[in-house]
Amino acid sequence: MVKKVDRKQGAEAGALLSIFVYLLLSTGKLLAGAVFGSDAVEADGWNNLSDIIASSAVYIGMKIAKKPRDCNHPYGHSRAENISSLLAAFLMMSIGIDVITSGIRSLFGKEKAAAPDVLAAVVALASAAVMIGVYAINRRLARRTNSMALAAVAKDNLSDALVSIGAAIGIAGARLGWPWLDPLAALVIGAMIGKTAWEVFMETAHTLTDGFDEQQLAVYKDEIAAVSGVRDVADIKARMLGNDIVLEVTIRVDSHLTVAKSHEIADEVERLMRNRHNIRATHVHVEPEAVR
Repeated sequence: MVKKVDRKQGAEAGALLSIFVYLLLSTGKLLAGAVFGSDAVEADGWNNLSDIIASSAVYIGMKIAKKPRDCNHPYGHSRAENISSLLAAFLMMSIGIDVITSGIRSLFGKEKAAAPDVLAAVVALASAAVMIGVYAINRRLARRTNSMALAAVAKDNLSDALVSIGAAIGIAGARLGWPWLDPLAALVIGAMIGKTAWEVFMETAHTLTDGFDEQQLAVYKDEIAAVSGVRDVADIKARMLGNDIVLEVTIRVDSHLTVAKSHEIADEVERLMRNRHNIRATHVHVEPEAVR
């Protein structure tokens, strides 16, 4: 298993890679969109600019989350990553609205825009190829480091590749005599930015309000109930601290067991959750089984 420090460093490297690539692509696309007259490529550039913000927020959150706990943060700083993701969602949404507004003006403007230069499509397709490569790297890193944040970044990389392909299709359509297709592609891209922002917001809000997957909790409960010495799982709940899971479980054991034996059973539950699910902390409360 990769050590926790190594996992965090690997995840940070993936986030930095995304920031660097997005910086190059957004600059190139915004310039290409203006020079070659493509609303779709320009919108895609704004999309990548929003991705810089999101990836930077994830990276900053990762750095803050590494800080040890102190008197004001007895549980550590792991949720800093969630806070920065919320900020990124708001910024992404504002960019998406701006791109949609610009696309509407171009689509319904009185003057028909000229078809974009074919080089704009080349830029979009080249960008898609680059993003597919970045997606493959970050997906592999996310699996190796078990980083939920980097897995989300990888999914965003893939969606960006698809957006660039869509932009190229819009440009091709405009070149074939459908000039409205390019600004329409810009509208779709703006909508996709907004959709991504909304998904990031909802997922982060769910985590910050201590929401957790009920099906996963059921898996934990069944596995704990199967531990030798556990008579029943009276209660179980979990929450996220950044990318780490904190599990709280109440188990019932034979009321005639010694304190030492009960403690051994609790330790076994902790080891099971740590080894099988990489759970950061499992707090086990032991209760005697009711006498019948």
